[in-house]
Amino acid sequence: MKAVEVENLYFKYDKEWVLENINFSLEDKEFMAIIGPNGGGKTTLLKLILGFLKPTKGEIKIYGKSPKENRTIIGYVPQHTNFALDLPITVFDIVLQGRLKKGKFFYSKEDKEKALNILENLKIKHLKDKKIKDLSGGQRQKVLIARALVSEPKLLIMDEPTSAIDPSGQKEILDLIESFDITRIIVSHDIKILLRNVDKIAYIHKKAVIHEGPKLNIPKDKHFCEIELIDFLKEEECGI
Repeated sequence: MKAVEVENLYFKYDKEWVLENINFSLEDKEFMAIIGPNGGGKTTLLKLILGFLKPTKGEIKIYGKSPKENRTIIGYVPQHTNFALDLPITVFDIVLQGRLKKGKFFYSKEDKEKALNILENLKIKHLKDKKIKDLSGGQRQKVLIARALVSEPKLLIMDEPTSAIDPSGQKEILDLIESFDITRIIVSHDIKILLRNVDKIAYIHKKAVIHEGPKLNIPKDKHFCEIELIDFLKEEECGI
């Protein structure tokens, strides 16, 4: 069974088509990067996969079911800049939110144990009692990732997870995402995502061009930045 299937997908706001004839699929535990210009439809595509929007035409399946039917197995990490930093809420409280489900109003002992475990796994347990407003950008993003992972999703969807984070924090977040053993979809403007072991890349600008991830075989501790990547890609043919 495919982890994600998008078939003949169309979507429009009012009379304007935002996405046209989008087709791709992901196997279980594959890693996809979605890139493209502002206004090209990337965030709309995420909302469709999450089930927040309904396709005008076409179909999306998450592990064989509609996004709405399988919403409980999808973890979502929004841009941290959209988070209300003025809320008087602790890191532990935020992560626990990931255990809430429809009709559930109280946290169990198991919920609290799982929240502590994910904080420890992401090496931010020491921040448990900190207020979200007192954290750095990278720390906040780790907290939002922890909230998404504590529900034990099979699919993790991330929208610009490294935006407004310093370079060292960006590397740390990308290292973390690359290590996850689940299906992942990440929207990013940062070309450094292509330096990661992504299995597929979707270039979205109303329509989609799907690429296999470049096999760069970068040795550990060897310098390889965007300049080398551009030189590498010059040798590859693009279907755009």
